[in-house]
Amino acid sequence: MSNMVLLVVDVQNALINAHPYNEHKVIENIRKLILAARENKKEILFVRHDDGKGTELEIGTDGWQIYNAVAPKGDELIFEKQYNSAFHKTDLKKYLDSQNIETIILVGLQTEYCIDATCKSAFDYDYKVVIPEETNTTFDNDYLSGEKLYEFYNFKIWNKRFADVMDVEEVIRLLENEC
Repeated sequence: MSNMVLLVVDVQNALINAHPYNEHKVIENIRKLILAARENKKEILFVRHDDGKGTELEIGTDGWQIYNAVAPKGDELIFEKQYNSAFHKTDLKKYLDSQNIETIILVGLQTEYCIDATCKSAFDYDYKVVIPEETNTTFDNDYLSGEKLYEFYNFKIWNKRFADVMDVEEVIRLLENEC
């Protein structure tokens, strides 16, 4: 897998502070991947959602900020979005193409919204998508628990269709061994 990037989507204060399913393990695993990417000089891109004025993800508010435990450092880029897909009406694809990126390691929130839309958009654009296990999460809703949503999307919808869902340690080895 050449030319890969770690894409961290919507890991923002308001969402983490609302305590999604498996939040501690998800944050721990995302941190591991960020550290491995930095140690191996792989690019990390962040995506931040602005949900509009008066919302918990309103631009400029504390809830909108990227969660400190996984926050960008130095010149790591942040792409701002207003739609579920990190590609829709952003410069993400243009940037990825300018860097000859072929593989996206996708992590973040929320499983059934922004991660799903971003995964499928990346697939439609012919990127290879890797989703490390326990690196995306969501909340219970009226129909399914956060745990069931996580399992359904990761293992029934995405894996071997739109992405390769892999063990975190295996993805770290990919980051270490990628030329």
